[in-house]
Amino acid sequence: MQGVKAIEWIDGRVRLLDQTRLPQEEVYLDLEDHQQMAAAIREMRVRGAPLIGIAAAYGMALGARHIDASNMQDFLARLRQVAEDLSATRPTAVNLPWALKRMTLAAEAAADPQAASEALVAEALRIHQENTDADRRLGQHGAQFIPAGSGVLTHCNTGSLATGGYGTALGVIRAAWEQGKLSRVYASETRPLLQGARLTAWELTRDGIPATLIVEGAVGLLMRRPQAIACVIVGADRIAANGDVANKIGTYNLAVLAKEHAIPFYVAAPTSTIDLGSASGDQIPIEERPPEEVTTFAGAAVAPAGIEALNPAFDVTPHRYVSAIITERGIAREPYAEALSQLFQQEGVRHA
Repeated sequence: MQGVKAIEWIDGRVRLLDQTRLPQEEVYLDLEDHQQMAAAIREMRVRGAPLIGIAAAYGMALGARHIDASNMQDFLARLRQVAEDLSATRPTAVNLPWALKRMTLAAEAAADPQAASEALVAEALRIHQENTDADRRLGQHGAQFIPAGSGVLTHCNTGSLATGGYGTALGVIRAAWEQGKLSRVYASETRPLLQGARLTAWELTRDGIPATLIVEGAVGLLMRRPQAIACVIVGADRIAANGDVANKIGTYNLAVLAKEHAIPFYVAAPTSTIDLGSASGDQIPIEERPPEEVTTFAGAAVAPAGIEALNPAFDVTPHRYVSAIITERGIAREPYAEALSQLFQQEGVRHA
């Protein structure tokens, strides 16, 4: 299972699958400058923490191609503005500043603007490939937690559409399916933008993996059914140093319900999603999105005019609800402050 190609660098431009059009139609966008990339990230045409990092890296490479500078000082000053434009798009996923820092360091190591522009393309491609390779390793590490013949529950979308590769939580699910261990995936619809219904269900049906779509309000009932769900597996947009996890809104609810029903709750994420600079989830910025995403659907009003709506894109699950954090470098368990730090002591790990 290779998944869909959510993003590609092709002849000096970036082609990405417009995720706002799924599942009704597969529409690809060709982006030629960083402003277009910033808009695509902001409008969630490209989304998912790892893929946002990849997209931002490609956005830096696009931006560099439009910088006309005679010296490195001028080039780097203008490149930093490109990075600021991309950084301002979405605040929660730490993969975004992580990728932008790597790209900036790659440009600063170059001898001249032309070499810097070439180095940025090479670094963006490297980040993309590293993420793809990490997904595969993460999937293999995580498959061990899925008992044979079991059903699992996942939330939001964590597949190729979120990572540009094999997937994180969905990568674990794919690996377990390939090993013949998985019987069924329950995917929550993920209001208000329905990433579970539109995107995860789309990926699972493409892969031929048995899947059932449920509304979030049905999760508690499903967990009470004997042996329906062996574990919950979700992704992450940012993991604090103490193991607190920021993920799509509704994740915290699932974790509390899983704890109540003695169901293991696993988080699958690459090390680029771990933010050792945030001591706990209290330091993680939570994106607030437009209220219209809650009060309307597909352009039609679903609430009375004038009603106020709260629309946080993410919530934070305290580490005490997390059974284990699955990464491409291995498994982290309590105490997370020690275990997550040790992941970055391994040779080859890059972290912003």
